[in-house]
Amino acid sequence: MKKTSLLLAAMSFLLILQTGCAARQKEHDAHAGPAVVRELVKTTESWNKKTLPAYPGGQPEITILRIAIPAGTRLKTHTHPVINAGVLLSGQLTVVAANGEKLHLKAGDPIVELVYTEHYGVNEGDEPAEIIVFYAGTSGAPITLSAPE
Repeated sequence: MKKTSLLLAAMSFLLILQTGCAARQKEHDAHAGPAVVRELVKTTESWNKKTLPAYPGGQPEITILRIAIPAGTRLKTHTHPVINAGVLLSGQLTVVAANGEKLHLKAGDPIVELVYTEHYGVNEGDEPAEIIVFYAGTSGAPITLSAPE
């Protein structure tokens, strides 16, 4: 419950920050409108329909990464021991699970990542892919583990 509260508080902070930025813009632009909030995803499952695990015990730690993946690049196979979600900002990205399941993302698409499941991403497009990913982990614990080669 404590972890859920922390996650909700972090998401609320980001919403307040977004709303504050919109309000500041309005001060400078008489034609600016109110902030528009659109829910991209709300789920208890990762993209492959598996139920997300319980949050780990310990001191919560939030990590937000902005990841750029060059065109034609395949990331190393890895797992995440923590719940994480992101939004693809530009380009395209295909996420491939160890069992062959695939998720194709285009700019603007959200993803709730796999937890404890080997997978990799590949940018099969002609332009870089950029994604922001939010990890809800525990202080001092890894958010990504490389798979043995």
